[in-house]
Amino acid sequence: MLLTRRPPAAAADAQALARTAASAQHSPLVTSLARSVGRAMPTLDRRAFLRRSGLGVGAGIAASQLTLVQKAEAASTTVATGTGGAKPVVRRTVCGHCSVGCALDAVVENGVWVRQEPVFDSPINLGAHCAKGAALREHGHGEYRLRYPMKLVDGKYQRISWDQAYEEISKKMMALRQESGPDSMFFVGSSKHNNEQAYLMRKWVSYWGTNNTDHQARICHSTTVAGVANTWGYGAMTNSYNDMQNAKAALYIGSNAAEAHPVSMLHLLHAKENGCKVIVVDPRFTRTAAKADEYVRIRSGSDIPFLYGLLHQIFKNGWEDKKYLDDRVWGMDKIREEALTVWTPEKVEEACGVDGETTYKIAKLMADHRPGTIVWCMGQTQHTIGNAIVRMSCLVQLALGNIGKSGGGTNIFRGHDNVQGATDVGPNPDSLPGYYGLAEGSWKHFAKVWGADYDWIKGRYASPAMMTKPGMTVSRWIDGVLEKNELIDQDSNLRGLFFWGHAPNSQTRGLEMKRAMDKLDLLVVIDPFPSATAAMAAMPGNPADLNKNRAVYLLPACTQFETSGSCTASNRSIQWREQVIEPLWESRTDHMIMYQLAEKLGFGKELVKNYKMVKGKGGMLEPETESILREINQGLWTIGYTGQSPERLKAHMRNMHVFDVKTLRAKGGVDAETGYKLDGDYFGLPWPCYGTPEIKHPGSPNLYDTSRHVMDGGGNFRANFGVERDGVSLLANDGSHSKGADLTTGYPEFDHILLKKLGWWGELSEAEQKAAEGKNWKTDLSGGIQRVAMKHGCHPFGNAKARAVVWNFPDPVPKHREPLYSTRADLVAKYPTHDDKKAFWRLPTLYKTVQDKAKDIGKDFPLIMSSGRLVEYEGGGEETRSNPWLAELQQDMFVEINPRAANDRGIRNGDWVWVKTPPMAAVEGFKGLRMKALVTERVDAETVWMPFHFSGRWGGLDMAAHYPQGAMPVVRGEAINTATTYGYDSVTMMQETKTTVCQIVRDVA
Repeated sequence: MLLTRRPPAAAADAQALARTAASAQHSPLVTSLARSVGRAMPTLDRRAFLRRSGLGVGAGIAASQLTLVQKAEAASTTVATGTGGAKPVVRRTVCGHCSVGCALDAVVENGVWVRQEPVFDSPINLGAHCAKGAALREHGHGEYRLRYPMKLVDGKYQRISWDQAYEEISKKMMALRQESGPDSMFFVGSSKHNNEQAYLMRKWVSYWGTNNTDHQARICHSTTVAGVANTWGYGAMTNSYNDMQNAKAALYIGSNAAEAHPVSMLHLLHAKENGCKVIVVDPRFTRTAAKADEYVRIRSGSDIPFLYGLLHQIFKNGWEDKKYLDDRVWGMDKIREEALTVWTPEKVEEACGVDGETTYKIAKLMADHRPGTIVWCMGQTQHTIGNAIVRMSCLVQLALGNIGKSGGGTNIFRGHDNVQGATDVGPNPDSLPGYYGLAEGSWKHFAKVWGADYDWIKGRYASPAMMTKPGMTVSRWIDGVLEKNELIDQDSNLRGLFFWGHAPNSQTRGLEMKRAMDKLDLLVVIDPFPSATAAMAAMPGNPADLNKNRAVYLLPACTQFETSGSCTASNRSIQWREQVIEPLWESRTDHMIMYQLAEKLGFGKELVKNYKMVKGKGGMLEPETESILREINQGLWTIGYTGQSPERLKAHMRNMHVFDVKTLRAKGGVDAETGYKLDGDYFGLPWPCYGTPEIKHPGSPNLYDTSRHVMDGGGNFRANFGVERDGVSLLANDGSHSKGADLTTGYPEFDHILLKKLGWWGELSEAEQKAAEGKNWKTDLSGGIQRVAMKHGCHPFGNAKARAVVWNFPDPVPKHREPLYSTRADLVAKYPTHDDKKAFWRLPTLYKTVQDKAKDIGKDFPLIMSSGRLVEYEGGGEETRSNPWLAELQQDMFVEINPRAANDRGIRNGDWVWVKTPPMAAVEGFKGLRMKALVTERVDAETVWMPFHFSGRWGGLDMAAHYPQGAMPVVRGEAINTATTYGYDSVTMMQETKTTVCQIVRDVA
């Protein structure tokens, strides 16, 4: 297949319709299709249809002219078929791919999902889908799924029963626990779990007795969470996709939303129609850049110099919002000094390649068009200095006064459908749900929420010290297996691993990962699709690495379309998914598997103590997802996951039409099923939605917005860093407060003492006083402290200044540091990396040692190798590459290379090439990654780019024989992360993926 890429959304629309025709013979949609196509194009095949519909008008418009699209009825209703058969049922769910949160109506007939429609009333997707969303039905009824439990026997996967799988896995786990302690296990969770499953998994792992658990957020936005939270209080997207319609300027830096978050572009294009200036800053000319007013190419990893270049111009020309900075920001004087004295236009150009004229133009554009927003994704986060890059974007927005403003903010687009929710409530190694941390008080809070004995939970851990020590990260589990035991800050190396809804090819250092997999005693993969883990585990490796006693199991989990539960979009709105179909084949829901494994491990009753148990697959019991959400509501006061009851969320899903598409606010509306009044709610009750559901906090669409009352979704910066630093108050200035607040100055977070000092304690009921005594706003389970604070217009978490200087980070003032593997030895000398760290997240982490050894690496590996997303595929890609309608759109792994670089290497467009990186030198006989060359000026002559969605080939060899029979992806290709280099963020252990180095040679075989 040639690498000229067809318009993916148009192709997928037509392919989804073709698929529908084959599976829904009696639906009104197909009846209309048959009539229309029969008249208009009786002899056209599918490719001819695509060609014709793609000329001039696009497949979507052509389809609408042929009356192919019909609007499904409201969720949970039935529509007549006109055939006299069973009435199809419409189930409302949410796309399972990126974080935009597109809703769709699935039509189910006789238990079969026969067709789907985007929800035209959804304020988020406005009736639109991307290629992946249009092909969702195939993920529910996909023919390449893992269908039953399997075990690896003599290099081949064999079918076994669930009972055998549970028995053998639990026995192996208990043996490892007995021999090496609970920390010998690592549990990789999932951003594909719904909120209830993600929360239950953190509880499940806690009851096992370890903090060795993590999920996808570690390798996509952990630096965002750390950097943003440590600047102003919460580590999340501040505004919403919809609110971008109000922006006067939008700076995309490290985000290719047109491919990674396609439907989000609807809102940007609406803004552009209203005069919004769009700026894209990226090493690669992306599809998003094609929509920009200004495109700026920077060297990968040089975001900090560029952003300092903007700040230099802002401060030099007096464009900063002086009153805003005085009232609401602490420490900006040090940032100003760094920008003006260190980052002159000449220094900026040397480091990132952007001259002073350009930084002046972009800074002026942002200054003249306020409010403006900044959008970033993994282009900023996946660096060894990711935390500092993120903070630089925050600082630009603070300097311009754009935070807490409609049309402003930092719009941080998350990756997976529930990566925001899984981060908020799920399996994080350094925190219990809700970012409570791991302190003793946090554990006691959750012991009370869970109805568990605190001492019993403590006894499950290897020691009290391990209970409060952050675990390893998913980015480093490899070293947990391979590192010398004396250098690891726990008793044992890792011996057992669960991959529970996570793709290994999305992690770096794949060559070493294969060695680590071979050394394990136990590897369990739980997934609707077997993922690349299955093939990697079965593929022969170095015999010296293979643990002859290793046991490998594959367990088929359901998709999110086979269960119900909530998921949190990137803008913090929470949506409820209805169950579309019953679990297929022998698959089971993730929460059923957790419960059944817990039963075998001895803590099943404790795990589900607070939940209503319902009959699931085959009449077996599983926790009711609504019950789990109610427990979340009872415990997660820190981030306001307390007001989003199942009833409120379901009412929102049934009544999407009442919510404004710009503000997300309901304009009137009463839910016919419950009588719930929707008026004033923001769609999905974006957190924080404080207090109990009964007080009806509407949710917070734009964080830190002082122009609104707290009970109207307003707020201010969080008092999360104390009240004073270096003798200077960290609280907001007098007069800087959210609308209607009785306290018109800065104030600390609320607790029982502050309420008493203010004379508001008596406003608590007797029961609330009893529950709130000795507590603060985060641990008062009655919600009384929050209720009374908000009654007085005050934010429960206080009112403080954002901090420009983060004194507890390695670089309190953000500094540029060159990547560990850099092609610029001259800049390595000027901007060296950190010193090595010992026992950081339980493991030693190398910085200077690696960089010193690689200081001349550019001589042999002169190209910067970066990666990113395609619109056709998602994440590790195993799910989407198993979808025939998506797989056809991009059949080959490829590398984008500039014509100059290609010509110098004798490479022409479409040639097969070998990509070689430094780690390959340590693996005898490994030739590199074999893929096709796409010669394009999207990248410059020093940079190459590859998608990270591929797997299934290894050093040029097809891994087809190593997948389970019938569960192999349609499209297979080399995984870029097989060969990516070492490198981790100094705060979060975020992996370095954007500045690996490589060499490319033409395949002459």
